Amino acid sequence: METVKTFWQSHAELFLDLAYKALLVLLVLVATAVLAGWARRSVRHAHQKLNKLDATLVPLLSSLAGYGFYLVGLVIILDILGFNTSSLIALLGAAGLAVGLALKDTLGNIAAGIMLLILRPFKAGDFIECGSFSGTVKEVGLFTTVLETGDGLYVSAPNGSLWGAPIKNYSRNGKRRMDLVVGIAYGDPLEKGLAVLARLAAEEPRLLSDPAPQVMVLTLGESSVNLQLRAWAKVADYWPAYWDLNQRIKLAIEAEGLTIPFPQRVLSLAPGHSFVSKESH
Repeated sequence: METVKTFWQSHAELFLDLAYKALLVLLVLVATAVLAGWARRSVRHAHQKLNKLDATLVPLLSSLAGYGFYLVGLVIILDILGFNTSSLIALLGAAGLAVGLALKDTLGNIAAGIMLLILRPFKAGDFIECGSFSGTVKEVGLFTTVLETGDGLYVSAPNGSLWGAPIKNYSRNGKRRMDLVVGIAYGDPLEKGLAVLARLAAEEPRLLSDPAPQVMVLTLGESSVNLQLRAWAKVADYWPAYWDLNQRIKLAIEAEGLTIPFPQRVLSLAPGHSFVSKESH
């Protein structure tokens, strides 16, 4: 007992100092966590109220705000523990270089995410295609961009793969051109086929008048004369109008007595010879 008392008397000041620093570190950790959470929520609430930020920027700014408070908290904790900040800066510089080389792909994704948010080739809600994947942009994060495919699948794409490849944005311009092709027989009146396409375009309210729809002879195929209707529609109307017009073109072509041909092979038996085949259209 006397030994314990003596040990405490000789080390009491050290223990009290350690306990004091531990309490301060704990308070700083709690305050940092609270402030970081508050900063993230503030960014999201500010976006909801002001609605001035691009929705793709909100998750990134929210994360950066939280990380900023954690960084400040780390500096305060190191100061409490008595670290030499000047030596620490040099150490962090060397460590940062090593970490940067080891995590160059990860840091590349972060840099790519920042460039995507600055140049903004797409935003949340846009339908994009890049490389082998396509979908609606849900979120651009520090490391990845989250997409939802047309059939409802979740895709998490590294920002570097988006930044390093051409991006098709189907929503950016607000309108798209549809190209509808139908073939008629070589013996059918050409003018009648073109008139059918022009009439259907004029009757479709979802097609834009500027640019105006166009009808033309596209190609002279092996078995048909291919006519084309080129028309523009708003992005939201594109697929419904495209599907409806395909159906109506077939019905209208047949109703006008025109023929949609298809390749046929005719086999005939010549007297004294084996089967002979020939193509007819």
